[in-house]
Amino acid sequence: MTSNKGRAYFGISGYHFDPDLVTKFIGLEPTSVNNAGMRSNLDKPVISSWEFSTETITSDTQELDIYKLIDDEILKKIEPAKDKIIEICKSHNLSPRIGVVLTLSIDKDETKPDVGFGARVIRFCSEIGAFINVDYELSERV
Repeated sequence: MTSNKGRAYFGISGYHFDPDLVTKFIGLEPTSVNNAGMRSNLDKPVISSWEFSTETITSDTQELDIYKLIDDEILKKIEPAKDKIIEICKSHNLSPRIGVVLTLSIDKDETKPDVGFGARVIRFCSEIGAFINVDYELSERV
């Protein structure tokens, strides 16, 4: 039997920027960065990204509650830097987002994960000009 898996993240992406600038400016260490955009030329722009993510949670070890992951693990840590996030996104033309990555079990006995976005998340996204992204895939057939 395969379990549901999921994680939540806050990301910032854009063309021709150094993700280390985001780290230094907002004062939060990312869980991953991609600085490919720094090395690209203007003829073929490439996106760089900065991401702060939760660990991937598996439903066989704990409840997969996306509401709680975003509120407790993401927003509590990035909200204090809200004004700095807004400033760096405007000054470097960057795009912020709240995201969820899910791998859903095809096992009919597996519970469905609780996925949604509360008023606090919606308000925060609105204030910083962020969008919400949900990526999902089905687990491999067993």
